[in-house]
Amino acid sequence: MAKLTKKQKEAHAKIDKSKSYDLAAASSLVKEITNVKFDASVDIAIRLGVDPRKANQMVRGVVTLPHGTGKDVKVLALVTPDKEAEAKEAGADYVGLDEYLQKIKNGWTDVDVIITLPSVMGKLGPLGRILGPRGLMPNPKTGTVTMDVAKAVQEVKAGKIDFKVDKTGIVHAAIGKVSFDAEKIAENAKEILQTVIKLKPTTAKGTYLRSIHISSTMSPAVIVDVKTV
Repeated sequence: MAKLTKKQKEAHAKIDKSKSYDLAAASSLVKEITNVKFDASVDIAIRLGVDPRKANQMVRGVVTLPHGTGKDVKVLALVTPDKEAEAKEAGADYVGLDEYLQKIKNGWTDVDVIITLPSVMGKLGPLGRILGPRGLMPNPKTGTVTMDVAKAVQEVKAGKIDFKVDKTGIVHAAIGKVSFDAEKIAENAKEILQTVIKLKPTTAKGTYLRSIHISSTMSPAVIVDVKTV
């Protein structure tokens, strides 16, 4: 096991490993124990009592964080010419169709979200092997396949994110930056937690919210008291 640096030891020492914290205290503590020189991301990990291998226990959804993620989300709008102006005005970083389909085919995936039209989805099918593993394949359930391209782009830019439980039963999501006020981090965390709770599968047995951890880039994780959510 790698040795901890002096700053890492100091960060660990500030966390009481024998207790869990409410969202407000956890958010403040994460800011306090982050010592990197850049504006680190703040992430939440929610362990759920589900079996993701079963289709009827898959937890997936979208949420608009009230204070955004703090990240400049790069959006590619794969649209027909009649929708290009609409996508550009809404703030899409890249707008087009065939030229970008070719770029993706050649391995280009330097975007965070792809928004497209229902009529274009057929052209994206062959690119599933490239887009799927990177979480970039548009999906009607997350609002990224739509006729209202402008609204979709604006929502993503404003802090709308999609999440999906992984194969170990954990939902991971970025909920802000360390430069955010602790209150904003806590409010973003509460928003995604409430959304996840509403999506509890009827087939899930036992405790649904198993554990919640909040951490920043390279910081130790802070345990959130599930009972306070």
